[in-house]
Amino acid sequence: MSAEVAEQLSIFVANKPGVLANVCDLLKKEKLNILAITTSDNRDHSIIRLVVNEPHRALNLLEDYGTLVQRTEVILIDGPNRPGMIGDISRKLAAAKINIDYLYCATALTSKLGLLVFKPSNVAKALKVLNQRTNETP
Repeated sequence: MSAEVAEQLSIFVANKPGVLANVCDLLKKEKLNILAITTSDNRDHSIIRLVVNEPHRALNLLEDYGTLVQRTEVILIDGPNRPGMIGDISRKLAAAKINIDYLYCATALTSKLGLLVFKPSNVAKALKVLNQRTNETP
């Protein structure tokens, strides 16, 4: 299991058809790859949270496009796709008094690895706890 800090971009957009496609097309045109993405909505607006291969370029591009963008440090964990993995990570962080504010992940059914993205209450402390866990696992 590998844990690292990444920069997530939160984009505040109108909640209407085509907006997500426009954002994705903008990134594609500049050859920026989306590593992880999630959306949440309310009646009129959506928040698109994403991790891309070049966050600083994406930030400038999206701001130039006229979108409100917020940067947040998150942790990416590339680890085994097995039952209980998220529970194991959550328990370890809870024992260290670290809250998970939100998380998202996905993997194919047949994949041996998955990618977890989460926002802990304390990024540096969470990374230290997770790296200790990594070093203790053979």
